[in-house]
Parts: sequence; C-alpha cells; structure tokens
Amino acid sequence: MEGTNPVNKKLAAALSGGAVLVLALTGCSSDDGNDKLDAWAKQVCDAVQPQAKKIESANAAIQKETSDNSTPEQVQKTDAKAFQDMSDAYKAMGSAVQNAGAPNVDDGEKKQQDAVKELNGLSASYASLKKQVEGLDTKDQAKFADGLKDVATELNKLGKSGSDALKTLEEGDVGKAMAQQPSCKSATPVAPSAAG
Repeated sequence: MEGTNPVNKKLAAALSGGAVLVLALTGCSSDDGNDKLDAWAKQVCDAVQPQAKKIESANAAIQKETSDNSTPEQVQKTDAKAFQDMSDAYKAMGSAVQNAGAPNVDDGEKKQQDAVKELNGLSASYASLKKQVEGLDTKDQAKFADGLKDVATELNKLGKSGSDALKTLEEGDVGKAMAQQPSCKSATPVAPSAAG
C-alpha cells in the first residue's frame, strides 16, 4: 500500500518550488538607496517577513506529512490548512505592497500594481488548491493519490509562473533598498533542522 506517499513527496517537491516566490521578495544585493525608497522597503519587508515565515511553515507541514504512515485524511487536512495559510500569506503580502504605495523609482506605480496583482493571483490559486484537496476522496486510496497528482501538477505550474512582476518590482534600487532591511534579510529561509 504505497498509495499516497510518492505522490505527496511530489507535492512537497512542487511546493518547495513555490517557496522561491517568497524569496524573490526578500533576497537582494545591498547598496545606498534614497530615504523615501528605504522607508518604502522597510514597510514592505516588515510586513512580508511574517508572511514568508507562514509560507515556510506551511511548506514544512506538507513535507512532514509525506511520511509513509500518514493516512489520506491526515494528508488532506494538513495540505488544505497549508494551502489556506499560503493563500492568506500571499494576500497579506499583496496588501503590504499595495499599502506601501508605489516605490520611488521609474515606473514605480506600474511595478507596484503588477506585483500586487500577481500576489493576489497566487492567493487565489492556493485557495483553489485548498478546495481541490478538500474535494478529494480519502476513502479510496488510489483515487486520492490520483487527485494529489493533479494538485502537484497545479503546484508545479504555480512554481514556474508567478514571480515575474515581483522580480520586476525588485530590480535596481528597490532591490538594493530592500536588501538593507533587517526584516528582509531574516526572511530568507534557514535549512530545515534534523529535529522533529
């Protein structure tokens, strides 16, 4: 009965691809910026950091639930909660970027709006994955495994699409300003510990 385990490992792998999106928002190189831009970067970084941690925890929960002895019900419950957390986190990031206003750079407003749209889109995608997982048949292991495969495929697509507007938002001076913020530096994930 190897059922859901290999599929859930795929899910975990696909998710770690999605985590890259958050890193796009937090890892940059450092340089001197201007005061307005630094204030903007601080506001965004401070708001994004707890969300990045939330996404990291959701990823960790799904990866933890890939053990062989997890029942389809456990997997479903964990995955649904993780997707909800991710949806909430991306929505909050979108709000953070929206509330910060446009960064003080060329095309700042367009870059800001594109990033907000992208983050809200990610939020909606994870909310729909949650519904997809909740709709899976946990009574039938084979059907459940097939359903998880579809979810993993969607996740892979999400991981591959997604972060273009965020990358654009963070080009040049914006990225440099963000790199100077302690909250952006500390939002980069640490390697998972062996404990647990």
